[in-house]
Amino acid sequence: MMSETVPDTDVVIGVDTHKLTHAAVAISALGVRLGSVTIPANSTGYQTLQAWAQSLGTIRAFGVEGTGSYGAGLSRFLSKHGHCVFEVNRPNRQQRHQKGKDDPLDAESAARSVLAGQVTALPKSGTSTIEMIRHLKVARDTAVKARSQAMQALKSIIVSAPPMLREQLDQITGKVALLRHLAALRPGPLTSTTASAKASLRAIARRWLVLTAEVKDHDAQLEQLTQQLAPDLVQAHGMGAGTAAEMLLLIGDNRERVRSAAAFAKLCGACPIPASSGKTNRHRLNRGGNRQANAALYR
Repeated sequence: MMSETVPDTDVVIGVDTHKLTHAAVAISALGVRLGSVTIPANSTGYQTLQAWAQSLGTIRAFGVEGTGSYGAGLSRFLSKHGHCVFEVNRPNRQQRHQKGKDDPLDAESAARSVLAGQVTALPKSGTSTIEMIRHLKVARDTAVKARSQAMQALKSIIVSAPPMLREQLDQITGKVALLRHLAALRPGPLTSTTASAKASLRAIARRWLVLTAEVKDHDAQLEQLTQQLAPDLVQAHGMGAGTAAEMLLLIGDNRERVRSAAAFAKLCGACPIPASSGKTNRHRLNRGGNRQANAALYR
């Protein structure tokens, strides 16, 4: 721990977060560096950081990098204790090229960004219904992806299966009927390619059925949470639980930041981008914004 001076003034703290440790730098309201400290990334370290910051003066704000990942625990601790916390993006490549890269430098850059008013984003609370929806959405999306991969694997094995087995499976109509048939196969001893194909098809089909049941469970849970949080949104025409969840995740805990329909369209990447020059007046397709939310708009 290092403290260069102890002024009686407002201080701003910048924090560069990592998995095991966090580096913090304090600056005064005039931009003078007051000191730095490195703490363990646990509750004891958070208390140490708070006490150290309070010893330097009146805490104006904290600027924390990675409030959605390694800095989540710290930002929640500080918010719980009444401190103003801002989410700070990592320094851009140009700044790092000019000033170098180490943890105290990144922490100082975070503090100066807060002092200059360059950051206004507030970290997610991590304890709200939005966070519950985020957890379930991750589980659902990964299950859907795994289910798609399982179906692709089934099709690949069926196409290259021994002729007799392939012809037998071709006679079954309906995806669900085929999957249930595959899940009930009895491959017997692994003495031929037919037996190995049956064993693989059975295992993958059972996996697909389990994943489908899991997705249905997640959908029911998401519907319950979205109905609880935004009943009017869920009742809108064409708005299912999955789409509503995606929209709520986009807005997050801070609904006030979306002040108009135009701001919402920009967040979704649904607003046109001006591409005019001279006498040519035109727009181009917006490839930015939240692409998951953009896809949800057109479901």
